Amino acid sequence: MAFSVAQCNERLQIWLDAEAAIATGQSYTIDNRRLDRANLAQVREQIKFWQNELAKAQAATNGRGRRRTIRIVPRDL
Repeated sequence: MAFSVAQCNERLQIWLDAEAAIATGQSYTIDNRRLDRANLAQVREQIKFWQNELAKAQAATNGRGRRRTIRIVPRDL
């Protein structure tokens, strides 16, 4: 699925904000009960995903897509 640079920047910023919010108060314990607000590992996976998607979108807008053409000349030796 192709995303625009603006979409990637927006979603990446959302996940970076989520990581900051989790870092300040991810979980707490009262007596023997524990409450986890979010899984930090999953948030970091999403950040990596959106960073990769942003790089792909920027490469596509700069004309440097992933596809490359290579010329092959078959020879019969």
